[in-house]
Amino acid sequence: MPIPLHSMISKQLRDRMISGQYKPGDQLPSEHQLMSEFEVSRITARRAIANLMQQGLVVVQQGKGAFVADQQKVIHTLSSPLLLEADMAQQDVTITVRTLVFELVTVPPEVKEILSVSIAYFQKKVLLFNGVPGCVDITYIVPELGKAYAKDLKKQLSLTALEKHGIHTDKIDAIIECTQADDETSEHLEVPLGHPLIVYQHTAYTDENCAIVHGKSISRGDRLCYSVQIKRK
Repeated sequence: MPIPLHSMISKQLRDRMISGQYKPGDQLPSEHQLMSEFEVSRITARRAIANLMQQGLVVVQQGKGAFVADQQKVIHTLSSPLLLEADMAQQDVTITVRTLVFELVTVPPEVKEILSVSIAYFQKKVLLFNGVPGCVDITYIVPELGKAYAKDLKKQLSLTALEKHGIHTDKIDAIIECTQADDETSEHLEVPLGHPLIVYQHTAYTDENCAIVHGKSISRGDRLCYSVQIKRK
């Protein structure tokens, strides 16, 4: 069975990446350039790029084109007592926080049940790893802490900001799931619609078993992964 043209083009572009002709961050030829070079239709050229996106090899920025993806993954070790920022620092990864929303809201029923409050500070932010969007972080913070430490919460990760002020977490309940990029996450994380994403749902508790933060982190699977150590006695 003959190999489809779009697959052949994808392979040639992938081979150029492997050889170093196209390096991470380099822009790939435009659709028109691919059409001219390989004498194919726009649909075929677009399909070839889509193949590479599905493999996590390129990212497409609206209005700019397709770029070779940085294949370095950062690892967040859930077994470690280190918070995300400290964990990333050990890997020479700098986290930049871009706050999108920080406001006092009426919480949905499921959050009310977990945090035992009717209102909370709702925060949505994009985390950039070495300048590349890697995660959309959505959290609800109990109102007394959100109000008291708003300035730092807008600039840092929630738990890091709270620990700075002596608010320590004793345990974190977490669930890891998978999802696909919708219109909003696609825009924030610069990935195509339907791109696979990792969802890390978490609730942080004080040593008095009081829930103070609940939320989820939606991350690009090509930028962030989680590890855990399981000891069996």
